[in-house]
Amino acid sequence: MEFETKIETLNLNLYYGDFQALKDVNIKIPAQNITAIIGPSGCGKSTLLRCFNRMNDLIENIKIEGKIIIEDKNILEPDIDLIGLRRKVGMVFQRPNVFDLSIYHNLRFGLRIHRMLNKKADVMTAIQNGLEQVDLWDELKDKLKKNARSLSLEQQQRLCIARVLILKPDIILLDEPCSALDPIATLRIEELLRVLRKQYSLVIVTHNMQQAARVSDYAGFMYLGQMIEFEETEEIFTNPQDKLTENYISGRFG
Repeated sequence: MEFETKIETLNLNLYYGDFQALKDVNIKIPAQNITAIIGPSGCGKSTLLRCFNRMNDLIENIKIEGKIIIEDKNILEPDIDLIGLRRKVGMVFQRPNVFDLSIYHNLRFGLRIHRMLNKKADVMTAIQNGLEQVDLWDELKDKLKKNARSLSLEQQQRLCIARVLILKPDIILLDEPCSALDPIATLRIEELLRVLRKQYSLVIVTHNMQQAARVSDYAGFMYLGQMIEFEETEEIFTNPQDKLTENYISGRFG
């Protein structure tokens, strides 16, 4: 496996109080690809994902050891700019987390927080670009004053992705982004992700092995807080090297 590394973890350990949720995780995540993290419930997938933009910091009694390198910097250093990190490493959650505001103000929210654009014309251009990237501009350009919660779940999730894209991130983290969607909407979001990988590095956590096989270029299998195997997705699914991976892929557990 030769690729440009976007994220690297070195002996990453994470504890919730006395419980160790991540155990010596060493992984290199490639640039401009989709990487899927798979494994049974409670194996540490979402915990690992949240490490990449320090979202775990919001939980009490967390202890983290090791390093996470993004652009030659260890993002676990105490002097890291967390606001800047979370702009660079955007996140899309399991359920669409739209605010009870208009579509326009949902999309402008991040720009205001990060003090990126002030002129109305610049804001509008950014909003249009964001909506165009998620294929929503034609649908919503005349409805920007409408409450975002009136949209379908698929539209809401696309809106959340647009809100991340507007901030010009390098990396997009997606935590089960299709779990609240129906199968047709899921396939459309997957299609969108394949388009976005041309410009961004995407990391997706999913319980859905078929989704991981369809959408990702690389996959990592986790079990009980450990990264058991990391390889090109086709290799993981057709020729797993570890018995645990093989058992999970074949449906023998999890």
